[in-house]
Amino acid sequence: MRIGELAQRAGTSTRTLRYYEQHGLIRSRRATNGYRAFDEAELRVVHEIRSLLAVGFDLDDIRPFVACLRAGHATGDVCPDSVAVLRRKLAEVDACRDRLDAVREQLHHQLTEAIAHRERTCLRRTAP
Repeated sequence: MRIGELAQRAGTSTRTLRYYEQHGLIRSRRATNGYRAFDEAELRVVHEIRSLLAVGFDLDDIRPFVACLRAGHATGDVCPDSVAVLRRKLAEVDACRDRLDAVREQLHHQLTEAIAHRERTCLRRTAP
């Protein structure tokens, strides 16, 4: 299939597909007229790339998943390198959650103190 058809079927742009190709994530061959020709398997690869990008993976993170698909697996997350990336990303998310929990706790504490201070101040002003 040509790049326009792949883009339409994958729900992306031809520019994005050229970007993926430039970074070695998808493959094409050149037809005699110079147009890119993509195999049907590239559609699955593009879907995998897009779903991983949507949850925060970068292009380097995605490479093992693409390699896993190219090795003939039905999904890109079953190979050891993909599992390693998943573990690392999960650890990153957990660390981020821990930082956010700490920030939330600090904000909650600040808010509680601010409300208590405000109430004490207002009570002093209204006292006879």
